[in-house]
Amino acid sequence: MARHVPVLLAEMLEALGAGRGGVFVDGTFGAGGYTQAILAANRKNRVVAIDRDPDAVAAGAGLVTKAKGRLTLVPGRFGDLDALVAEAAPDGVEGVILDIGVSSMQLDEASRGFSFRQDGPLDMRMEREGESAADIVNAASEAELADIFFHFGEERRSRAVARAIIEKRRKGRIETTGQLAELVSSLVRAEPGGIHPATRVFQGLRIAVNDELGELVRALHGAERALRPGGRLAVVTFHSLEDRIVKQFMAVRTGRAAGGSRHLPRGQEIAPSFVAVTKGPVAPSDEECAKNPRARSAKLRAAVRSDAPAQAPLAALETLASLPSQSKGARR
Repeated sequence: MARHVPVLLAEMLEALGAGRGGVFVDGTFGAGGYTQAILAANRKNRVVAIDRDPDAVAAGAGLVTKAKGRLTLVPGRFGDLDALVAEAAPDGVEGVILDIGVSSMQLDEASRGFSFRQDGPLDMRMEREGESAADIVNAASEAELADIFFHFGEERRSRAVARAIIEKRRKGRIETTGQLAELVSSLVRAEPGGIHPATRVFQGLRIAVNDELGELVRALHGAERALRPGGRLAVVTFHSLEDRIVKQFMAVRTGRAAGGSRHLPRGQEIAPSFVAVTKGPVAPSDEECAKNPRARSAKLRAAVRSDAPAQAPLAALETLASLPSQSKGARR
């Protein structure tokens, strides 16, 4: 099994200002790569780490012991991060890091059902509870499946795949990653040197199962509330849907794009709650991509918290994180 390698590690530490000392939040603990680097950056650093995957929390117990009181590992969703860290840092935190997406440990374990490269149950639940990918594939309407694959997976042949799933499940349930990958591969042409034909469909399902984009939106607003003035937010994304949300949040909150309330008196401005740290996204070097192919699509964006109060959540981001309203809840 491949060891999980944190992406853009040096760039993240610099953007986060991890050498300053203070309480930091690792909203996506995973294998603990970022957490360990933050703890090592300054002996006065403390980390509150969050993960919704019970396997990751259990595996991190040894690191908690090794940190000798400097690490608190909290089970939960990073969308609730401001509530989860309130007790540990009532005066606010120095930094928040979010590494969005699925970890290599989850992809490597066939029983978790995240990957089409190994046959396993069609699951994809990060918390191992609730509605699974198989539940969605076997119960959602053709319209909802097409929306999931198109909007969350950016799969151009979403309608054809959705129709094929409806036909296939009339003969029996689709229960495994292999079954779904084979069906998609029969409809989506493989490009020479390109990604696996099932990649986008699996991405769309994973995002839908775990409400990943909704959690990201809530985490950005939670970080805004949790960070003290001068505290820093650093976010690593791996595909355009995630990056679009982070880019828009930072553009509005730094005052580079309109996003204030239309109910404010004309001419009344909202003070920016962040100041940009990075000019656009920071991409990994060619050397890092060669050593760690997972880094190829990564982008890092960062901003520093101003002393302005946190603003109301951005409705536009909720729209980006949701499926079209007309197909929501349509099951048959």
